[in-house]
Amino acid sequence: KATVIASANDACVALGELLAGSEEGFVALMNRRAKELGMNNTNFVNCTGLDADEHYTTAHDVAIMSAELIKHPLIKKYSTVWMDSLRNGESELVNTNKLVRFYKGTTGLKTGTTSKAGYCLSATAMRDGMELVAVILSGESSDLRFSGAKKLLDYGFANYSFTEVSANESELS
Repeated sequence: KATVIASANDACVALGELLAGSEEGFVALMNRRAKELGMNNTNFVNCTGLDADEHYTTAHDVAIMSAELIKHPLIKKYSTVWMDSLRNGESELVNTNKLVRFYKGTTGLKTGTTSKAGYCLSATAMRDGMELVAVILSGESSDLRFSGAKKLLDYGFANYSFTEVSANESELS
């Protein structure tokens, strides 16, 4: 919860250690999965996303990763929580993604901010059965990353729609 809702880097490292024995082992799994997904312009050096030499990605690769992540109900559940707590209320969690509160149909996903990367956001939203991903990298301010993501999502919802297509030949005749 802390990793997804509040961008808690310590929780992210602990999760990596639990799943792979060490942060380094988890990063190796992250890089392997990234390649399996076709994220060809990404290399992870840590699991937190903090600035590091040879740690890089692209908006396209973040979109691929986001589309995969949002398939998991637990990710969607936690990334849409605005506020929560841990340890019987001793630790408060506040979502860094303001779209969760202010954008209709938001399903997630994650913000990130570092001195090198600037203000970043991968935002997902669903309307009328269609889920979209908007990625903002190197934003100049927190407000600009959110307004940019809203513009991208608004454009997608205004100009595209979801339609199921049947591959049944008898329906095509």
